[in-house]
Amino acid sequence: MAATAAIRALQKAGVEFTEHRYRSTGSDFGDEAVEVLVERLSIAPTRVLKTLVIAVDPRPGVRAEFAVAVLPVDQRLSVKAAAAALHASRAQMADPAAVTRSTGYVLGGVSPLGQKTTWPTLIDSSALDWPTVFCSGGRRGLEIELAPGDLIRLTAAVAASITA
Repeated sequence: MAATAAIRALQKAGVEFTEHRYRSTGSDFGDEAVEVLVERLSIAPTRVLKTLVIAVDPRPGVRAEFAVAVLPVDQRLSVKAAAAALHASRAQMADPAAVTRSTGYVLGGVSPLGQKTTWPTLIDSSALDWPTVFCSGGRRGLEIELAPGDLIRLTAAVAASITA
């Protein structure tokens, strides 16, 4: 299986990481990843992160600017908290087609790493509670385990409380 853009970004940066592959069968990809990883590795579910793309300060007739929010799969994003952390007046979930175009990844496989376009990134501060966290490797059924500090550094992310 060819390396994804996320894996190539990690390799280029010389970051230590572990790939975790599984057969993806569902459409609720985050919950599926949590179920597989918790069963295989006996980890806390909050260590498994999802990557969401939000439209920041969206206005009718204006091309949206995006941002990336990375948070535990079992939590809900507070778009209000995300907007505040980005110093934006408001934010909303991005259109799924725009997510695919701007990241280069399919839904359910969006990684915060190796995206086609670099957007401001927020990582929920709870990720810092763990020695390693898991995020999408850029393909459904592929999770990457790495230190949260490396994830923050490689995405130039800001750690903030962004859950509802």
